[in-house]
Amino acid sequence: MAGRLLKLSLNFCDIDYTVLIFKCINFPDTFCVNTVIKAYASGSLPTKAVGFYFEMLEEEGVLFKPNSFTFPSMISSCTKTKDSVLGEKCHGQAVKVGVDRTLHVENALIHMYSGCGLNNVAWKVFDEMSVRDLVSWNSIVDGYVKVNDMEAAHKLFDKMPERNVVSWNAMMKGYLDVKNPGLVLKLFRKMVTTDGKGNDTSIVTVLTACGRSCSSKEGRSVHAAVIRMFMGVTLIIGTSLIDMYSKCGRPDVAHVIFNTMLIKNIVCWNAMISGESIHGKNPKHALHLFDEMLKLVDITPDEVTYIGVLCACARESLLTEGQNHFLEMTKKFNIKPSFAHYWCMANLYASHGLVKKAVEFLKNMPVDVGLSPQSSLWAGLLGSCRFNGDVAIGEQIAKTLIEDDPSNNSYHGLLLIIYAVAGRWEDVTKMKCMMEERGVSVPGFSLVELTEIVHSLKVEDNISMLHKYG
Repeated sequence: MAGRLLKLSLNFCDIDYTVLIFKCINFPDTFCVNTVIKAYASGSLPTKAVGFYFEMLEEEGVLFKPNSFTFPSMISSCTKTKDSVLGEKCHGQAVKVGVDRTLHVENALIHMYSGCGLNNVAWKVFDEMSVRDLVSWNSIVDGYVKVNDMEAAHKLFDKMPERNVVSWNAMMKGYLDVKNPGLVLKLFRKMVTTDGKGNDTSIVTVLTACGRSCSSKEGRSVHAAVIRMFMGVTLIIGTSLIDMYSKCGRPDVAHVIFNTMLIKNIVCWNAMISGESIHGKNPKHALHLFDEMLKLVDITPDEVTYIGVLCACARESLLTEGQNHFLEMTKKFNIKPSFAHYWCMANLYASHGLVKKAVEFLKNMPVDVGLSPQSSLWAGLLGSCRFNGDVAIGEQIAKTLIEDDPSNNSYHGLLLIIYAVAGRWEDVTKMKCMMEERGVSVPGFSLVELTEIVHSLKVEDNISMLHKYG
């Protein structure tokens, strides 16, 4: 009865309540201890699961004999914290108890070691298994996916005796992460024809791949597949469709989907506002959307919202509106501006001939504002500095910043990106050499990332000039 009550307490997701019940039990047995370990592992302090295990081994009056059900939760707690040292300690205890060759313990070990980046150890556990199930295969494949070793992951994926949607999603997410949207689409088509439909995660992954490669035709095909599979346009799928159609140069189609959605959250609104501000023909549509959003009582703008808003102002050269929105963001909504916000405002000042003001604005940025091209908005933001089809203003701003503060590495990185956007690869090479000679290091600006930014810009240019997508 006490054990049943303890297990029932897990449904309340309150570890304190579970521990309180445990303390009221006279001579708790292994089931009771395992239940508390599971509660700790599932809670906000997972490492306490391992500490509790060792406490119970020494506690008098506790009838605890660890079994195969003790260790998966403990090992899972180490996976959450990526603590391989503690995980190895749990592995050692499982060996000591003699349950390390139990299927669900082995699966937990594979997941833990691969999650900690120790794929060689995970492989050793996998290779020595006498029996493997789908979880074993998915765990080892996902381990190689997480370290971007897609060649090894794909070889294992091809050898799998059976697959489920988790297997397919892991591979598609992996190829998306290594910037190979073509293989994401190929895997999705194969999944649909061989193993049936995917789930929301599958659809979101493949739509993201379509957006990144600006594959409007493929995106429409996936959209049609969603309709055929009767999946329904959920909030997450609807938001992904909005993002995909916008990046493919069709914010008008994105708006139709947006209007049909019964439930919208801030992510959905941001996708539509950014779509109109960066990819739309009339950025003022983004500002109208923003005004509509502010009327809602349950939606509050965030950092991403204002990137879209300020980018729209920059594209339309709306100086007063941009200044007002920047103040509104910081004063009314207490949003800390990122480099993207400062860059939009600098472009806005420069578009009015106020280059010195633009430079001063960027120079007055707080020192902790990061400069990184990781956001998908970067291509559009950097493109907004090309007021006359070139990057002269952006180059002028960056050079002035470097002259005034040559020790600021982020300014060198900015000029590097601007040259890449302009396709001035000789200047990119010269900048990189100059930075190396001066010992300037700008983390996060690899040639792959620069090429991706430029590719995005060129695709957007083709969309706007040729109107090929219809």
